[in-house]
Amino acid sequence: MTNNNAPEIDMTTFQSLLAIVERLRAPGGCPWDREQTHASLKRNLLEECYEVLEAIDANDPQALAEELGDILVQVAFHADIARENGEFSVDEVLTHINEKLVRRHPHVFAGEKASDAREVERNWERIKEAERKSQGGHRSVVEGIPRDLPALTYAQLLQDRVGRAGFEWDDISGVLDKLVEEVEELRRASNQEERVHELGDVMFTIVNLSRWMEVHAEDALRQANSRFQRRYMSMETLAAQRGLDFDSLPLMQKEALWQEAKQLETSTEG
Repeated sequence: MTNNNAPEIDMTTFQSLLAIVERLRAPGGCPWDREQTHASLKRNLLEECYEVLEAIDANDPQALAEELGDILVQVAFHADIARENGEFSVDEVLTHINEKLVRRHPHVFAGEKASDAREVERNWERIKEAERKSQGGHRSVVEGIPRDLPALTYAQLLQDRVGRAGFEWDDISGVLDKLVEEVEELRRASNQEERVHELGDVMFTIVNLSRWMEVHAEDALRQANSRFQRRYMSMETLAAQRGLDFDSLPLMQKEALWQEAKQLETSTEG
């Protein structure tokens, strides 16, 4: 890139991104960029993460490449804010993660063996526990999960951790039996407080079922939301094309439109 105010920049390197962000936040740079803080950028980082997930769900490589770049911008911004505040440098960020990746993959970098992915996960947790002890004693495996995670993601991570620690059903049939049990308890709930409690247990068990099926519960629900929205809008379009007032249609006709919308989606995908 060449213009009257900036030298030519190699647009292919992470170092160039750091330099651009530093210039944006320097005196004489962008007023908006200069006033940002770690806290003010939280919402931006969260939004960018969800846009990455949307690109993955859409199976759109070009969108994914663009959205991953936006994530790197967030990393560069936080690193520059920290540098300016004397908190840490981007070199510290990179050193920390590189050392962690090497340390937690001894089967790759230190001659140890791991027969499959499950053993890798067990070794990962063992190494993390050793790290926790070196930093001041034992911490529960259920501590340290970010509190602001979406509830489904939090539940799945919580269950992953206790599962690796041995608190796990022998097979999926135990989970299915538990789900039947929780649904029956929900049926018997006699007041709102009990319904909230029992419905939470049903949802928690469904997350566990997701784990056993090797499905990320948050992804599954997000994709279901997207399908529902797409099909509902298709129903509205079909009704409008036929001169029908969608809102006033009886449920039976709406259900017929729903099935038609599903068939149209399937034929389009095929």
